[in-house]
Amino acid sequence: MKSFFTIGEPMALLSAIQSGSLNTVDGFTRSLAGAEANVAIGMARLGFHTYYLSKVGTDCFGRFIVDTLENEGVDTRYITSSSSHSTGMVVKALSQDGSDPAVDYLRKNSAASSMHCHDFSDVVIESDSHLHVTGISLALSPHTNELCHDLVSRAQRSGASISFDPNIRPALWTSEQDMVSALNDMAMRCNIVLPGLSEGCLLTGFETPEEIAQFYLSSSNVTLVVIKLGENGAYYHDKTRGEGYIDAVEVRHIVDTVGAGDAFAVGCVSALLENLDLQQAIGRATLFGATALTVRGDNESLMNREQLLRMQGATLV
Repeated sequence: MKSFFTIGEPMALLSAIQSGSLNTVDGFTRSLAGAEANVAIGMARLGFHTYYLSKVGTDCFGRFIVDTLENEGVDTRYITSSSSHSTGMVVKALSQDGSDPAVDYLRKNSAASSMHCHDFSDVVIESDSHLHVTGISLALSPHTNELCHDLVSRAQRSGASISFDPNIRPALWTSEQDMVSALNDMAMRCNIVLPGLSEGCLLTGFETPEEIAQFYLSSSNVTLVVIKLGENGAYYHDKTRGEGYIDAVEVRHIVDTVGAGDAFAVGCVSALLENLDLQQAIGRATLFGATALTVRGDNESLMNREQLLRMQGATLV
């Protein structure tokens, strides 16, 4: 099974256990958050040797994050630490109706934002590996942007496959113009591009999944575009294997939407690395995305092999 690499910022997640605005809530639970951390956990649970590249503070949250990832089977040898920067944090409100919960990010000048290329000079991405990058890692700082491009260059030189999830976070960028330019620049360097429909519209100026996919497929590097369509499933277009739509998995009660896109990426990329056909791969992606809607945690829904076999073909309640 292929080795899997990803880079990002893991954060300590404090989730409110009571309704109300975050400034009035007294009770919270602690867990792990971060788009790339979610993907790393999901891939590890499916049996991939997963390397997570990051930096945390030498504080209690940094130690908690490393311990949590190791307990999930993620290889943490490339997580460094900083005594001069703190671990990022996110505080999430309790959503009672399944809508997007209010969140507060405490990540400015975080340890992860201080990552440099020299921190990971010993990382070797071999030809039978896969690298997953998100737009969040690009946005953390100019140094992390440079680092992401350096890792992509290493992966390209070795012949490893590369996927990219834009994961748009406007608050992390100085301007929308800079954001669009940077995200599209990275997307055009990768093999698999995984935007949501609204993200694709913003980044390309087009409105339909077909037009968005064609925009990215104009790059010689991009071979597959998969566009998340929410309750309408997903659209895919592969340069050699064609295009199509996959229906969404029915979810009767949505608990929390956070982490659904990361789960979708886990389902899609894992299936492609296992050489499943496109319909099966996107079908697994929609299943993983749907299960994420049924729990509050960012990564609690991510399935292992046994759970995946049981869940295929299920209706979620």
